[in-house]
Amino acid sequence: MMLSFFDQFSIPQMLGVPLILIATIFPAMLTFTKTNRLILNRHTALQKWFLTIFSKQLMTPISTKGHKWAPLFLALMLLLLTLNLLGLLPYTFTPTTQLSLNMAIAIPMWLTTVLVGLRNQPTISLGHLLPEGTPPLLIPILIIIETVSLFIRPLALGVRLTANITAGHLLIQLISTATFILIPITMATATTTLAILFLLTGLEVAVAMIQAYVFVLLLSLYLQENV
Repeated sequence: MMLSFFDQFSIPQMLGVPLILIATIFPAMLTFTKTNRLILNRHTALQKWFLTIFSKQLMTPISTKGHKWAPLFLALMLLLLTLNLLGLLPYTFTPTTQLSLNMAIAIPMWLTTVLVGLRNQPTISLGHLLPEGTPPLLIPILIIIETVSLFIRPLALGVRLTANITAGHLLIQLISTATFILIPITMATATTTLAILFLLTGLEVAVAMIQAYVFVLLLSLYLQENV
């Protein structure tokens, strides 16, 4: 049976039940560990250091009213990071290649930041739709453009994450397939493609981490405009 390169992005099922829920919850079980020790072990110490650095960098530009969002952003960052990285392992499934999942995260988070702005500072939030000093003739056009750009934000969040993760996985599968095909034909070319595959895998690990950070960073920028 011939399989398509895009079969790796189909949601796996067991007894007709989609396994995407288990794949989404499982990383949280690996990330957080409980300990009763006064001195943390290396794993928890590394987690604490990472969370401290990330929260300081993310929350510094935001006013104190938005600092209560830090635990939510940290949890979202860890979820996306572990989902992206675990998806690089063999015989695994990457939930973030599904646009439905990414949009299910992006739309509620974006809408919450907008509603927070409309509740706490409605004048400033609505003022973002019209820059100060705009000529009267351009006011209707600019309002339409800014409104469209506002509603495109969650779409850009979900599509960016999906496209980057999907493209990397597809490219890795293409090069690995070419490597297996070239082994019986020419070993020198197969060795070259194998070296490229290792370099691309390292690049994909970096992309998986960067895309999780960019997703949360853009949400923090949207929040910064509304608090």
